[in-house]
Amino acid sequence: MNGQNDAVALFGRIAMSVIFITSGFGKAMGFAGTEHMIESKGVPLPEIAAVIAILIEVGGGLALLLGWKTRWAAVAFVVFLVVITPIFHGFWTMEGAARSANQINFMKNLTILGGFLLLYAFGPGRYSVDGALRRRPFQRQFAAARGAIPAFANRGRPSPDRR
Repeated sequence: MNGQNDAVALFGRIAMSVIFITSGFGKAMGFAGTEHMIESKGVPLPEIAAVIAILIEVGGGLALLLGWKTRWAAVAFVVFLVVITPIFHGFWTMEGAARSANQINFMKNLTILGGFLLLYAFGPGRYSVDGALRRRPFQRQFAAARGAIPAFANRGRPSPDRR
């Protein structure tokens, strides 16, 4: 990516993370309600499912925001969305306003899933923890190839400047 695309990737990650971080915190603050809603959909072990949802939304959202382990977070979100979307937004079983609202939410989740697939394919960009960690070794290697490492970093080998 170039600088402009890296900046766009940063803003995209921020925008995508907001919905999950806020939703995860909302689930945590109203844990009993979250558990009840999950139970009402027939999901087994609703307490554990609620904890998993909170961990994925808050933890994955923060990872996404920072750009840390971004591809792993994207995969976790894809799996999460594939599982929860038909369970919680199964609009084909509804009528009227509920059908319309859930169809919109189903399509929203499908769109977000597409964004995570793109994030997995193209990565988080330069302005991320992943990007910073990826650049470090390469930059040292590149600098060494150019002879740009200072003399004190040569670990006892004579510097080309002091022969």
